[in-house]
Amino acid sequence: MITFLSGGTGVPALIRGARQILYDSEIAVVANTAEDLWVSGSHCAPDIDTAIFLFSGILDPGRWWGIKGDTYATHNYLPKVAGGEPFVIGDRARAVQIARAALLKKGWTLTEAVQAQCRSLNIGATVLPVTDGDSALFVDTGTERLPLFTYWMAADAGTEVRELVRPEPPAVTDEVRAAIEASDAVVIGAGNPARSILPILDCAGMRSLLRDTFVVAVSPFRGGSPPDPKDAALMYAIGETPTSPAVFRLYEDIVDVFVQDLHDPDEVPGSLRLETRLLHTRQAESLAWDIMAVIRHAVS
Repeated sequence: MITFLSGGTGVPALIRGARQILYDSEIAVVANTAEDLWVSGSHCAPDIDTAIFLFSGILDPGRWWGIKGDTYATHNYLPKVAGGEPFVIGDRARAVQIARAALLKKGWTLTEAVQAQCRSLNIGATVLPVTDGDSALFVDTGTERLPLFTYWMAADAGTEVRELVRPEPPAVTDEVRAAIEASDAVVIGAGNPARSILPILDCAGMRSLLRDTFVVAVSPFRGGSPPDPKDAALMYAIGETPTSPAVFRLYEDIVDVFVQDLHDPDEVPGSLRLETRLLHTRQAESLAWDIMAVIRHAVS
């Protein structure tokens, strides 16, 4: 089995490529929960939802968020009844979030709720939240604290990011621990560390787990062109630059193979240079093949 640490859009794109090589039953996804939040009484979990939608075949691949062909009647009607939301949520996506909220209010853990939804959608892969504890991140803009996903979806690109505010890191779940221990390797896809990956790695017990596992990490930064302003702002907020060397420093204690883009002008000694742009399925499949070749060689 291969476990992916997943957050943002870069990792699901790689997982889509890996599905051309592996059976879904051979894939586990440990999803970031730092962007989870409650919206209009429903439980919005962007990275969990993206994985669920991907494996159930309904993900919108143009945005890597939401359900393809979804409608927005509820979101559009809310302002007419003195309501409103910070970002758009589709009607069918909202149904998934309402159902999960109901399970959580019954006292189910997040892991239990996600597993129930995966069974209902006949998903063959293992999709797990990294923790059942509170790991929500907030962006301190100097004037307010925004939930991380609200910042990402709704804030102006020039919004100041002074600090990322997080609670005491909760522990990884027993289910996550079991999945990683049963895996041949763990792949950290091209997610922004500050937004998507460090909230996973910072959960109590995760780094020690990964030190005993073969880990491949893909840098989300390719150099040569400016990164997304919000990606850059979040990296600067944790005291790092939006570059591959900075990503390597953040992962150095747990990574065995570090992958950089072929055209990245920054040098990370010993890195593996591959094409990491995933603009379509064939590119994602090619990168997945290359990563799987490295894993098979290492664990054979």
